[in-house]
Amino acid sequence: MNPAQRTRSPRKQDSRATEIVAREAAQFIAREAGTESLITVIRAQSIAHGDRMLVFVSVFPVEKSRAALAFLERQREAFSDYLKTHARLRLPRIDFMLDNGEGVVEPPKS
Repeated sequence: MNPAQRTRSPRKQDSRATEIVAREAAQFIAREAGTESLITVIRAQSIAHGDRMLVFVSVFPVEKSRAALAFLERQREAFSDYLKTHARLRLPRIDFMLDNGEGVVEPPKS
């Protein structure tokens, strides 16, 4: 098999998967979230060799951040089901994290 016939490198696959997850998360959140706060997907990051995916979100107003993260954690399974029907990729475990652009990132509550 020559190099041109090989599949994408793992890094390129991770990059594509993070783009897909970020886009689909934004669409899912826009459809499912209420109007009490604005939840914006900033980016996604693949960790643990693609077994986990962190989706970083910004929440406005900031005072609603904890409630928004709690909502996202409750909706994790529904989002996984949504990904199964809207994306053709191996499904990682999804965690949502707060990133309001102030250098402060809040880890998910386990």
